[in-house]
Amino acid sequence: MTLIALAEAAGQLPQAWKSHVLARFGGARLKVLRMDPSSYPDECHDYPEGLLVLDGQMLLEIGGAVVRVGAGELYVVPAGVPHAVAAGSHGTLVIIDT
Repeated sequence: MTLIALAEAAGQLPQAWKSHVLARFGGARLKVLRMDPSSYPDECHDYPEGLLVLDGQMLLEIGGAVVRVGAGELYVVPAGVPHAVAAGSHGTLVIIDT
């Protein structure tokens, strides 16, 4: 078994918006990243992606709308759905994908 301190791991990352894989299990990857107030460009994956805000907030642009995802909230982006992050986001983001 391994203990992972998510906020500590994110705080040690050298730059914002660059994820780091912390663990792999059951075919999934657990990644963490630091968000800063800059925007993050549109992307799309062929797999669903779970976006869990550990602290702070993420302003997720999806389907032409901006959804505020707050601390302790999880947004699951379905496979094939384009999404981006609007300026003004900040904090720690945990990503669960395959």
